[in-house]
Amino acid sequence: MVTVILREVRDDDLPVFFDNQRDPEALQMAAFTSKDPADRTAFDAHWARIRTKDDILIRTIVVDGRVAGSVLSYVMEGEPEVSYWLGREFWGRGIATVALAEFLKLQTARPIFARAAKDNAGSLRVLEKCGFEIIGDDKGFAEARGREIEEFLLQLSR
Repeated sequence: MVTVILREVRDDDLPVFFDNQRDPEALQMAAFTSKDPADRTAFDAHWARIRTKDDILIRTIVVDGRVAGSVLSYVMEGEPEVSYWLGREFWGRGIATVALAEFLKLQTARPIFARAAKDNAGSLRVLEKCGFEIIGDDKGFAEARGREIEEFLLQLSR
């Protein structure tokens, strides 16, 4: 059994987050990413900005003492939305589900929303296990895929 802990983000977590976001398979699955995931200057500027915003709650996901990824909430179109990113070596072990469930104890705003590419079965499964329900769909330009794709909109009410 693995131990999953959420903690405040530290500067030395950022290289792991940067490496995670450059993984080609993860980029394909997440779809909605930064314009250039290999641009470290843009990455650092983004993280410096979001770490100081009052309306963004961010936690580092630590698994058995190793930084595995991040989970955060932010305001999108006036509503709270959740997002997470886990290094590929931590996929398929229930870690994202545990981390998101723990995060949702910290971020108690309800309803809270999420989005996932329609073909991202893993993320959809995590969200549904945490109580999110599909409430609609949308299309958006996915930087990682270089084209518009379909996504599900999900909501957690309770």
